[in-house]
Amino acid sequence: MERTKKSVNVIYVVLRLLTVLSCIGLFVSSLNPARISDLVSKTASLFTSAISYSNTKEGFTRALSAGWISQGTITLLYVSSLFTFLGICAVIAGACMSVGTRKLQRLGLYLNIGGSVVGIISIAGIYMAYNQLFDSPLVSKLQPIFSAGYYFYWAILAIILILSIIVLVLSPKVEKNEKYGMESKYKLFLLFVPFIALIFVFSYLPLWGWRYAFFDYKSGGTITLDSFVGFKYFTMLFQNASTRSDIVKVLRNTLAMSFLGIGTSWVAMAFAIFINEIKCKPFRRMIQTLTTIPNFISWVLVYAVAFAMFSTEGFINSVIGGTTNYLMSGSHIWLKMLAWGLWKGTGWSAIIYIAAISGIDQQLYEAATVDGAGRFQRMRHITLPGLVPTYCVLLLLAVAGILSNGMDQYLVFENPRNTETIQVLDLYVYKLGIQNGRIPLSTLIGMVKSIVSVVLLFGANKISKAVRGESII
Repeated sequence: MERTKKSVNVIYVVLRLLTVLSCIGLFVSSLNPARISDLVSKTASLFTSAISYSNTKEGFTRALSAGWISQGTITLLYVSSLFTFLGICAVIAGACMSVGTRKLQRLGLYLNIGGSVVGIISIAGIYMAYNQLFDSPLVSKLQPIFSAGYYFYWAILAIILILSIIVLVLSPKVEKNEKYGMESKYKLFLLFVPFIALIFVFSYLPLWGWRYAFFDYKSGGTITLDSFVGFKYFTMLFQNASTRSDIVKVLRNTLAMSFLGIGTSWVAMAFAIFINEIKCKPFRRMIQTLTTIPNFISWVLVYAVAFAMFSTEGFINSVIGGTTNYLMSGSHIWLKMLAWGLWKGTGWSAIIYIAAISGIDQQLYEAATVDGAGRFQRMRHITLPGLVPTYCVLLLLAVAGILSNGMDQYLVFENPRNTETIQVLDLYVYKLGIQNGRIPLSTLIGMVKSIVSVVLLFGANKISKAVRGESII
């Protein structure tokens, strides 16, 4: 009995690992079994093919209009991709249930079996769609491809099916009075898993793109050993006088605007303190709402507002009777960008301080009032010290992101007169890579920026620990 239990536990571990592999494979384009033709986008994953019929059909638009392929083949391909995806989702749900009670584990095994069967049948449907390409008289125009993902998913789902049946046979029967359940630690872990996946996909997976810095890569091309150039672009960054000059200007603008932002980071905290002192709740809520809304307005709309106010025919010139185009002027551009940033973000940034204020012990205010402290004294000696830890944490994060000003704001406000002073590092990387096609060099600069940000974070954290005795890492 004990040996059987150990065997079941080992099989469960294997099932979970296979489930993780199948989940990762959903987003890997090279493992997309639905890429049955070279007409299908090389970047399309099984997830993309399953949720977007238009994406699946897009590459076959000409083939459909010319009659090289039937609509039924495209429909079969999409439906099969969708059900393959749903089958894998069922397997994922079954793997999550494997950490629950025996009754929940049994339900998970049924989901594993059902999901793997649906997935295997659906992959067979994808294979049928692939074979239908050869029924076309102009099969060479369709460029059929047999994807390695077909074997990948078929093998994984088949193994999951077999192992699930084995566990179902070996597991003891569930008692009737037993309930579906799961320990709290497993519930919390499963709730955290999607966030881990998102962090991996959006924060760590893109690091794979750093390889472009070591290759002579052109947009739309492929990376091969013949295009490997080693540290060519690293040396170019310092040896090329034009590039070096551009980097110096961009860093000047970036650091200037970042230091202005850090220098005014206390504004949100002060704003939160004064909002908290408003005793009329409806008025306080109205002020907080009106100052938070600008955060949700895109920079394009912000620029539209600025254009309506400060352009040659804008509101300001209409009132004073002038003809000055304040928006096109390149003077004081750093302060202008700071002002727009404060208008847009102060209300939103104050939310975290308002939340921190609500966590301050109210008895401190009551005791201070009894001792004769006025409103400003309570703000100075209770509220402000209570917000300092929160401010220090946000300050450390701001220092770590000193090279990351964002791009949207500066892109929409840029014009020929202010481009020398408004172009920050993120905007420079965007223009270098997307507009000029110098992807290796832009990748390199982005890589250096990330490394410097990490170093700054750890450095600021160490200083904070030495000065305040507290750190965030």
